[in-house]
Amino acid sequence: MKTLLLLGGMAGFVIGISFGLAAARPLPLALLQACATAYGAGLLLRWWGRVWVKSLLQANAERRRG
Repeated sequence: MKTLLLLGGMAGFVIGISFGLAAARPLPLALLQACATAYGAGLLLRWWGRVWVKSLLQANAERRRG
């Protein structure tokens, strides 16, 4: 899960800084936007990873039963 959290954070930071600079925002505001986006993307990808692993385990259990 740590890997997904870090991956989401890095992707969110890159997306946030890209959009901030593309909108011609001042650098401090673009960095703040990038940090907030990194936080949100990290949490979202961590949640999605948990749901994905849970579904994978459930599918394996059903396959073993049937």
